[in-house]
Amino acid sequence: MNYIDVHCHLDGGHYGNLNGLFARLENAGVEKVISAGFDLKSSVFCRDLSEKYNGCYFTAGFHPTELKDYKDSDLKMIADLAAHKKCVAIGEIGLDYHYPDTDKALQHRVFLSQLKLAYELELPVVIHSRDCAEDTFNLLKENKALLRYGALMHCYSYSPEIAMELEKLGFYFSFGGTSTYSGSKRARKSIAAISSNRLLTETDSPYLAPRSIAGQFPNTPESIPEIASNMAEIKGLDLEHMAKLIWDNAHALFRKLND
Repeated sequence: MNYIDVHCHLDGGHYGNLNGLFARLENAGVEKVISAGFDLKSSVFCRDLSEKYNGCYFTAGFHPTELKDYKDSDLKMIADLAAHKKCVAIGEIGLDYHYPDTDKALQHRVFLSQLKLAYELELPVVIHSRDCAEDTFNLLKENKALLRYGALMHCYSYSPEIAMELEKLGFYFSFGGTSTYSGSKRARKSIAAISSNRLLTETDSPYLAPRSIAGQFPNTPESIPEIASNMAEIKGLDLEHMAKLIWDNAHALFRKLND
């Protein structure tokens, strides 16, 4: 079986020797990973990583909580990174109201700018949304034309009802280690409700360890088989079928994975 992690963070020096990590991923059947950029520096790191490891791809973009030093001219540099043959999407981008000092106007402006950039470059987007379900959905619905080339709601955490509305806009949804816990009722209900051809696996490494290694840090893309197995159980499918669906879904959304 071939597994894929569509969203992980491999920067930060959490993993020791990355050669060792990628060797372990091969042994675990995790054939491809998408290393997610969250600002300019991390996006450059992800590009360099993708050039070193065959199964590594990347996204480039500005996370909503990483806008302190953002300049509009940075979008040109993101566009240059996005032209790379292994940059599969603009991301991770979005809205995040978790912190009390959130500059909502700035987040909205940069999010919309990056949605427009993705549309111009004919790339999908990878979206982060925390504590702002209504605003995120409204902005996306108002700008649904910009989602023409596909969209992923990464680490989906809202209700099944919102997922159904986002699915009408053509969204895919990825779930990580937290969905393997029996107490994660909202995530599990969402997985059950979402169409199988819209589901993807991620780890958001080094965070969000699955049940088998609860509390451990760092989590790694080696956790993908456990996440896929849990997803298969929820959907009532055998693991091999689920893994094939996820693989095909990822390649349908991120077209550069096929190159």
